[in-house]
Amino acid sequence: MEQRFGTLPAIHEILAAAPTRAAAAEHGHDAVLALAREAVEALRKGIVAGTEMPASREAAAAEIADGISARLAARNLSNMRRVHNMTGTVLHTNLGRACYAETAIEAATTAMRHPLVLEYDLEAGRRGQRDTAVCALVAEITGAEAACLVNNNASAVLLVLAALAAGRETVVSRGELIEIGGSFRMPDVMEAAGTRLREVGTTNRTHLKDYAGAIGPDTALLMKVHTSNYQVMGFTKETAVAEIAPLARSHGLPLVDDLGSGVLADLSQWGLPRERMVQEAIREGADLVTFSGDKLLGGPQAGFIAGRADLVAACAKHPLKRALRLDKVRLAALEATLRLYRAQERLPETLPVIRQFARSTGELEAMAERLLSSLSRALGQTYTVEIAPSEAQIGSGAMPLQTLPSRAFRIPAPGERAERLARAFRQLPVPVIGRIAQGAVWLDLRCLEDEDGFLSQLVHLPRAMAGTGCLAGEDT
Repeated sequence: MEQRFGTLPAIHEILAAAPTRAAAAEHGHDAVLALAREAVEALRKGIVAGTEMPASREAAAAEIADGISARLAARNLSNMRRVHNMTGTVLHTNLGRACYAETAIEAATTAMRHPLVLEYDLEAGRRGQRDTAVCALVAEITGAEAACLVNNNASAVLLVLAALAAGRETVVSRGELIEIGGSFRMPDVMEAAGTRLREVGTTNRTHLKDYAGAIGPDTALLMKVHTSNYQVMGFTKETAVAEIAPLARSHGLPLVDDLGSGVLADLSQWGLPRERMVQEAIREGADLVTFSGDKLLGGPQAGFIAGRADLVAACAKHPLKRALRLDKVRLAALEATLRLYRAQERLPETLPVIRQFARSTGELEAMAERLLSSLSRALGQTYTVEIAPSEAQIGSGAMPLQTLPSRAFRIPAPGERAERLARAFRQLPVPVIGRIAQGAVWLDLRCLEDEDGFLSQLVHLPRAMAGTGCLAGEDT
């Protein structure tokens, strides 16, 4: 036993090793010291328990030093890591939705690095309004009288209802009482805003007469809600904003259109499915329109309230507005994104979300051909890979029934082996996130823009595959 205790290295021997010196320089001396003491204590307990020990003090010190370096590197790995989105869903909520335009990235970086005009009026030399510059852009692009900005679209709906309908009734169709991501439900948002929900019509059919019959002395506003990630098909009837607007005006009630996805350009000009635009909602008679910034608009997370100046002002003055406001970084990125809409014909070049939507199958096929041999070599003889037609999705609840023809790598992998292979791709330095369907792992190419980055890390794939047990001969 005494001889075995002699293999325990001294703390200073561990700290003198090259890996621990490097780890201390990066992560701090105290962190390295704490792990060194922990490792020596674990070895001491192992000796008492009779477990196998390193052959010598030097071997033990080297093993502990390597372990400390690896543990600190893993502990310091960001939980907000970049990934390759190869799921086939462009606006993937779990992967951060829209990627920023380069001009938005530059604007956000400037806002992070320097003081900037946020709530300061350069002309007057005194305090100004936080949203002024961006809200003017929103009004210019949408045709609204005014606008204000909050953290996301759910916040926009919450603020509108709290400012205009607290303690009174909001009339909405039963077919539009949706549940959005993360189990947040429209009726719950309305309740939190302090308004009482007045449901009209049925799940599949709501007529103008249903709205008219629900209006009473306690009615605060009429509301339309985009059904987002589902559609009712078949025997249906939806009452359009253009039909409801005259009814609302005749009773002196605001009409609010929760449009959700935030389309500011006609997507059909790039061969995409057409989606109703914010400009159209305003022209059709909506008094307020609420929508998102990080979906089809292609910018950072934000919520917009655009429309009649008096109603926008009421929302902007409500106490919730300060609690829901945007920070300077997102405001800067949002302004830069909105400026791109002044030259809509250039959006496929300047705005990543439009570029990814508009990519042709020919372009994707050519990319697949360039990457195929490298991916096949990395996978080895255990798996075959083929280029296959794929159907990509818009994502984030936008146009749920519409798909985009795409191309993907299809890697057949039965049963548990597919899960193991998908896990191996997720363990690459820049994780590759694909999908499993029809007995195969699919890597859709629609959102892959960094070809070189994808190729450069395939050298790590065999080791990742070995670690997840998906190589030939492994138990499946």
